[in-house]
Amino acid sequence: MEWWKNLNAAIAYIEDNLDNELSYEEAARAAYCSPCYFQRIFSYVSGMSLSEYVRRRKMTQAAFELQRTDQTIMNIALKYGYSSPTAFNRAFRTVHGISPSAARAMGSNLQAYPRLSFNVSITGGTSLPYHIVQKPHFRIVGIRIPMSEDREENLKCVPDFWKSARQGSPFLDLCRLSREESRKILGVSVYENPREIYYYIGVVTDAPAPSGMYECKIPTASWAIFENDGHFKETVQNVFRRLPAEWLPFSGYTHAKLPDIEVYPICSRQALQGHSEVWIAVKKED
Repeated sequence: MEWWKNLNAAIAYIEDNLDNELSYEEAARAAYCSPCYFQRIFSYVSGMSLSEYVRRRKMTQAAFELQRTDQTIMNIALKYGYSSPTAFNRAFRTVHGISPSAARAMGSNLQAYPRLSFNVSITGGTSLPYHIVQKPHFRIVGIRIPMSEDREENLKCVPDFWKSARQGSPFLDLCRLSREESRKILGVSVYENPREIYYYIGVVTDAPAPSGMYECKIPTASWAIFENDGHFKETVQNVFRRLPAEWLPFSGYTHAKLPDIEVYPICSRQALQGHSEVWIAVKKED
C-alpha cells in the first residue's frame, strides 16, 4: 500500500505547484522512483501521460480564473508557466476547444479535469507469473539512443530504434559479443539525470565496448522477473501496465531505482515473438 501513498504524494506536489515552476524530478522524488520510471508508471495507472495530466489540470484552473476574476489573459498564462500567448492559446484550445477569450463569455462550455487520486481497486483476475532472484553485478555493452522525460516521445523512438538495429550490422555484432551462457539481447532503460536518459540495446559481456558502443554497469540487486510468451511488444507492455496496479502495491517490495530491463532471445533478427522477460529491480519495503 506504500506505493499508492507515494503516488499520491507525487500528485500532491504537482497540485501544489501548478502555478509555480513544476519539476518532474521532484514529483518522482516524492514517489521514491526515477522520473523516467515515474512517468511510465503514471501513464499505465492513469491512462494518460504525465505531461497531459499537468496540461489538463493547469488549463482547468486557468478556465476557473478566466471566469471568476478580472486578471488579464496574459497574467493567467504567465501564472501557469506560458510565456507566450500563442502557446497558452494552443494549450487552452487543446483542452477546452475554445480560446481563452471566448471562455470568459457566460454560458461557454468548458472541460473540468479533477485532481487524480490513486486508490486500490479491483483488478486482475489473470495470473502474473514472476519469481524473485538475487543477481550479482553485471555489465552490458550495446548501442543506445537518448530519451526524454516525455514518455509519449519515447514510445515513438524506441520501436524505431529496435527496427533500425535489427536491420543493420549492430545486431549481429551484439550477438557475437554476448556471453555464450546468456545468449540474450536486452532492452535497458537507464535514467542517470534529467539530461541523461538512455535506452540501450545490448548484451551481457566482459568484452571491451567496440567503437560506437557503450557500456552500462548494473549493480548487485534483487530482481522481480516476469516471464512471457507471445508478441514481444504486447507482452512486455502488458507487464509494465499491470505491475503498478496489480503487483507492486501488494508485494511488500518497492522499486529499487535501477534500470528496467527487457530480455529477448538472440535468434533471427526478424523475430518479433517468443519467450521474453521483464526484470524490475526491487527492494523490501521498510
